[in-house]
Amino acid sequence: MIKVGIIGSAGYVAGELIRCLVNHPEVTIDFLYSNSQAGKSVDQVHFDLIGYKNLKFTSDINSDVDVVFLCLGHGNSLSFFEQNLFSENTKIVDLSNDFRLKNDRKPKEFVYGLVEFNKSKIIEAKNIANPGCFATAIQLGLLPLAKKNLLSSDIHINAVTGSTGAGQSLSDSSHFSWRNNNVSIYKAFNHQHQDEILETLNSLQGNFKYDLNFLPVRGSFTRGIFASIYLKSNATITELMSLYKTFYIDSLFTHITENSISLKQVVNTNNCLIQLQKIDGKILITVVIDNLLKGAAGQAIQNMNLMFGIAEETGLQLKANQF
Repeated sequence: MIKVGIIGSAGYVAGELIRCLVNHPEVTIDFLYSNSQAGKSVDQVHFDLIGYKNLKFTSDINSDVDVVFLCLGHGNSLSFFEQNLFSENTKIVDLSNDFRLKNDRKPKEFVYGLVEFNKSKIIEAKNIANPGCFATAIQLGLLPLAKKNLLSSDIHINAVTGSTGAGQSLSDSSHFSWRNNNVSIYKAFNHQHQDEILETLNSLQGNFKYDLNFLPVRGSFTRGIFASIYLKSNATITELMSLYKTFYIDSLFTHITENSISLKQVVNTNNCLIQLQKIDGKILITVVIDNLLKGAAGQAIQNMNLMFGIAEETGLQLKANQF
């Protein structure tokens, strides 16, 4: 059994990690580290985990576990490594943005953990930088085009995310009375996930020199990302469908369709659905994922499975909450 430790285990993403890992046939949870919740049983914080009273939060760390998931706030993972040492054999999956860019992958060597882009490197990796949720959805929408050097104009993206994307801590823009029945744009053209998207696109299409116009939107729902991406193209819909289906032919969780898609098809799953349309000289790519699973915890487990030579779908065969 793979011994797992989770650092920062009281938040939304950590709760999803625990929910999946308690049912993972190859895993045992060794410790759940949380200074703020130490001594409490897991169901006192993650109420959906009622019945798992044997799992308790702790302020102690076992440095000899097989894998550690870091669910700390952005900017905190690097300082955590400076203060804590793990065994040479311990693998790391970091879910912050601290190590996603090539220039930031120090003092440890990290592999960018977008499975559909970096699978062969992930299999051999010791440390994984899990992609951001918006970055996951947007990159999955664009990878096949970049691979074939077909990004030949500015890219426009409007993507709306659920309130869980803002984390568990209360803020003005995540408070129920503000968020409910409300929509707003934030960090227009300057979201922190843009750099990792551009780094991936440039690694696939070296001559990519166009603008990435990204409008992130706060939605009036709890979980999921609905991204609409459009750009000019001469490709036909038949060519596009063939290109995308070929690119994702071995991807267990990414599915291509011409039919209309919705968030309810992916919420509570590790799936990504991509709808392709060709309208008046433009490609419209619609992408939906669950921000807490495919955009965070589910993708992290998918990475862990690959690193340990386990079938990548293990522990992630989840049904969507359609109704």
